[in-house]
Amino acid sequence: MKANLIITAVQQACDKDRETNLDFSIAKIHEAASLNADIVVLPELHLGPYFCQDENYNNFELAQAIPGPTTEILSAVAKKLSIVIVATIFEKRAPGLYHNTAVVFDKDGSIAGKYRKMHIPDDPGFYEKYYFTPGDLGFKPIETSVGKLGVLICWDQWFPEAARLMALAGAELLIYPTAIGWDPEDISEEQQRQLNAWITIQRSHAVANGIPVIACNRIGFEQAPNSTAGINFWGNSFITGPQGEIIDCADATESKLVTASIDGSRIERVRQIWPYLRDRRIDAYSDLTKRFID
Repeated sequence: MKANLIITAVQQACDKDRETNLDFSIAKIHEAASLNADIVVLPELHLGPYFCQDENYNNFELAQAIPGPTTEILSAVAKKLSIVIVATIFEKRAPGLYHNTAVVFDKDGSIAGKYRKMHIPDDPGFYEKYYFTPGDLGFKPIETSVGKLGVLICWDQWFPEAARLMALAGAELLIYPTAIGWDPEDISEEQQRQLNAWITIQRSHAVANGIPVIACNRIGFEQAPNSTAGINFWGNSFITGPQGEIIDCADATESKLVTASIDGSRIERVRQIWPYLRDRRIDAYSDLTKRFID
């Protein structure tokens, strides 16, 4: 990994049309480039409102191919600004076959790789199983000119197995584009518990694997179709160091470029001091491949 890596995460609202949202994202990418950022991360499915609040086959029209129109635009931006971009796209792989896919653009504008979301939720307001086929690319880091990126997406962030496998495969950063928020009908104490759990689990991935974590969420209330209900996306994007220490963060409502400078040599030092990978009892973990142990 580059010795001194500047990382940014764009916290933004995504409730407008595709062109407006993309223009805002690109403006923020330019801002990140002005700060000499090496990597900029955009929220999950940042091109439009979170369409998975209901099951509507018309929403499949939002999907696009990879490569496709959006990847062409972001590729040109990455090349012009010499910056690595992480963006997620509703991918149309084939008729009837769709994925929630992260695309990584390298500094030369090339597509360095992609990751298809592996864990697909199916909960009230998050009906993703209707739209997305589980990923088939595995937990493999994407190699770029600035380092190996362990890119995962939203619901993946709750699973320590995914973070561990990325780390074991050589990931030097864990990156989570996200679209997560509150049900406005929940009491404030429950909302705070949910937010605290979200922050804690991701900081724990940094600690357990000795590598930084970037969590990039959207903000704003998005009403569900034909309903007064909706999701209040809670923002709180953050970047941690390899011991889970928060370097920079945003609040629940602000559009912000969350930025951190990462010292690559410190990551190695932390892993030497806290050698979790050395002391893993791989001979005793075979039951992890079971659904449940009776």
